[in-house]
Amino acid sequence: MKCLFCDHPRSQNRHGKTSKGSQRYRCCSCKQTFTDTFDTVYYRRQVTAEQARTLLQAHSEGSSLRGVSRTSGLAYGTVVSIIRASSTKLMLL
Repeated sequence: MKCLFCDHPRSQNRHGKTSKGSQRYRCCSCKQTFTDTFDTVYYRRQVTAEQARTLLQAHSEGSSLRGVSRTSGLAYGTVVSIIRASSTKLMLL
């Protein structure tokens, strides 16, 4: 795994687990810690990849944000946050 901060090619040092149970890594070069989901849409969110995919698909098919919120069971703010984060990620590509 490559370090997301300094692009060091070998930063596979495990550095414990987060409170949610996901693996944490530490870079040998810059000493920063990060998880697998760092710099993704799922970072620091309590939604699964399947939930986010369903949410984004429903929104792209024309459902309103409040409708997506009702059908998914997620809060309106969470739905808006995921859609904004994914659109920002796509703009950077």
